Amino acid sequence: MRLFKLFFLLLIGFHLVGFKPKENTNKTLYFASDKQQLETLIRKAYEWIETKKTQPDFDVVANKKGDKYVGLNIKTHNKIAAELKKSNFFAKQFIDNYNKIGLKIGDNLKTNKIEYFVGDLPPYGNDSNPWCDCQDNPELFWKTMKLNNLKIENNKASFYWTWTEWKETPKYKVTAVKENGIWKIAALDGFNYKTFPGL
Repeated sequence: MRLFKLFFLLLIGFHLVGFKPKENTNKTLYFASDKQQLETLIRKAYEWIETKKTQPDFDVVANKKGDKYVGLNIKTHNKIAAELKKSNFFAKQFIDNYNKIGLKIGDNLKTNKIEYFVGDLPPYGNDSNPWCDCQDNPELFWKTMKLNNLKIENNKASFYWTWTEWKETPKYKVTAVKENGIWKIAALDGFNYKTFPGL
């Protein structure tokens, strides 16, 4: 009888241990699926930015003399915000932040908190393209973008992207969130209102 109980307990133990690898496998597959979706998102978003976005970011208007910029071109700015939303790549959080940066630039120019003379470099930003934190990029770079240091928790993902064509590549931070089950870009390193240079 004692031998039977021992055998029964061992059988239950093996049975329970047998379920653990299956559980880990499911988590791995789920993680791999999210990584693939996020990589597709980032590649398609950057292809859209480079080939479909119709207006420059934070377009400004000059005074009557034409020697100094005195505000944000609201019409252009609103058009870009609408395009960002329509593209379906960007979460509401990103669009709100983008809008906040643009309006702050406009207010600072209007109140002379910052001065921007025609022909000069903008007194805000860091002289790089905020979408990639770069001044130059490989042709069709979005086709080979890679995700690194991916962390996913509670429908929120953070990672860095790089491109593989050049030895020196930006290490660009991205945050994504799931809206209605779809991954969307929530924050990009170059569009952080708190750290945007010159605001």
